[in-house]
Amino acid sequence: MLCQNCQKNEATTHIKRIVNGEATQAHLCSDCAKSLGYDSMFSDIGFGFSDMLSSFFNEPVLNTLGGHTLRCEKCGSTFRDIVNSGRIGCADCYETFYDKLLPSIQRIHGKTNHEGKIPNATEQSVKRNELDELKNELNEAVEQQNYEKAAELRDKIKEMEGENDHE
Repeated sequence: MLCQNCQKNEATTHIKRIVNGEATQAHLCSDCAKSLGYDSMFSDIGFGFSDMLSSFFNEPVLNTLGGHTLRCEKCGSTFRDIVNSGRIGCADCYETFYDKLLPSIQRIHGKTNHEGKIPNATEQSVKRNELDELKNELNEAVEQQNYEKAAELRDKIKEMEGENDHE
């Protein structure tokens, strides 16, 4: 979408205003947004937005080991850079500074592992794999003439296949 002001650059700033119950939207490029005064929305608060984000990190736990500052091998960021900017340098920084970032991530998000629904495609492939494993076990049980186990496995397979038919 082009900037509504200059009609030249890509719009990167999207502003929505509601005045007397009437909503208006503006889509501006960064230059036009700056010239119209939309570049420093957080300046009135008394601190930068990055200052607010950096307050989530533990600054006293900076990465100095025997006078050597630990840096990310990919982007060159130090933990102090992350604390000061409130931004992670790159994906490798999560591994490099894992021990230092973990407490902050837990404090911000409450958890460090995603807990949620499994997408249908993934769930179906997991069930398919389980069915394949059960069928292999069934074949082994029949070969070993362990008919009790084979009957149990047969019943489990029928039950799982019945569930798949209902989905």
